[in-house]
Amino acid sequence: MDQKIGFHINEWSPSIYPTKTTIKGKYCEVIPLDINNHAEQLFNAFKINKTGSNWTYLSSDPFNKFEDFHTWLKSYCSGKDPIYYSIIDAKNSEAIGMASHLRIDPSIGVIEVGNIHFSPKLQKTRIATESMYLMMKRVFEEWGYRRYEWKCDNYNEPSKKAAIRLGFKFEGIFRQATIYKNRNRDTSWFAIIDKEWPELKIKFEKWLLPTNFDSNGIQIKKL
Repeated sequence: MDQKIGFHINEWSPSIYPTKTTIKGKYCEVIPLDINNHAEQLFNAFKINKTGSNWTYLSSDPFNKFEDFHTWLKSYCSGKDPIYYSIIDAKNSEAIGMASHLRIDPSIGVIEVGNIHFSPKLQKTRIATESMYLMMKRVFEEWGYRRYEWKCDNYNEPSKKAAIRLGFKFEGIFRQATIYKNRNRDTSWFAIIDKEWPELKIKFEKWLLPTNFDSNGIQIKKL
């Protein structure tokens, strides 16, 4: 038979299931989300966005009361998968965003980053980029995954641009993939695979050098 098949996986063993431990960087820490310590800070950071536009492509709508946000966060973040993290500004130890590892399948080495919610304090900062780099680095170097996925609503242009900037490659659109907030979602798929990581790591580490930022924290060279 003259049939093509995938390459053999000879020197690979199942990945490690994510460990809930802190990841430290130059500008931030990515810490397993602690509702008692982080909920109020996250609520205050998220409510800076007065229009609610940061919630458009998330599963919930904005919260006006901390009590409602706390209840939602407690139910939203319980369970083994997804695993949620708070993104902490190293300067003041303040939680200013959150993200998660999800759809975790160590048996084939596939994991996704998602539920990303960056407050206005975090958006378009070096902390935002470093937090994604730290989560990515752990996936490939510590846990041994083969594939790192990013998915978003196809109408979410900022998310798609962020994925490309961070090194994810566009793989296609899953039409009518799901329903949320009583509306259709066509899902854009992006991914990084293990053989792409070493080159990406070099780019991230060069970009994150303190010398690549001016006195106001603005990048000198793009990623």
